[in-house]
Amino acid sequence: MNLFITFEGIEGCGKTTQLRLLARNLAAQGVDVVTTREPGGCPIADAIRQILLDPGNQALVPRSELLLYAAARAQHVDEVIRPALQAGKTVLCDRFTDATCAYQGYGRGLDKTLIHRLNELAAAETCPDLTILLDMPAEEGLRRAQSRNTVQTLEHEGRFELESLTFHRRVRQGYLELATTQNRFLVIDALGSQETVARRIGEALGQRQILSMPS
Repeated sequence: MNLFITFEGIEGCGKTTQLRLLARNLAAQGVDVVTTREPGGCPIADAIRQILLDPGNQALVPRSELLLYAAARAQHVDEVIRPALQAGKTVLCDRFTDATCAYQGYGRGLDKTLIHRLNELAAAETCPDLTILLDMPAEEGLRRAQSRNTVQTLEHEGRFELESLTFHRRVRQGYLELATTQNRFLVIDALGSQETVARRIGEALGQRQILSMPS
């Protein structure tokens, strides 16, 4: 099995936690799983990540931001994602092309056609088989993200947490609109405990008959 599954959602929605839980469950079933993230996932992309998420880089203009994401993705796809899929592994990725559409397209207001073309170039025809979109109100997600950054000392990656609530609402709306355009999306209510959300994901996967999740 070599599925490519992405996790998407606004800041603080819990996608990183849920990705790890799913990876653990799949590994317990004998699935060869690779977990990765964007921006980042390999040394060159991780270096770009530091630029993109550093709150000290408030002067970064939206066009530069978009191009940096594309550059990081191109490296990540060729170095990590495609080789893993070609080796028959299942790849779980924390954010991918949909994040660029939501954040830079809906959030920043950049041209969506241009973003689509850049995504195609960077991803090199690599498209998720399934996208798990964890949805919650922007207010709650931002509150959780800010709290997480303080507890886990992640303020050095908090540039997007400094954006306005209006920005995060646009991003959420963008994700929800994207989810109506392609059948690969599973929209999951992200409110509740980690266990509750994980159960919702498992049930949704079972309904799609994509993966057999333990009860």
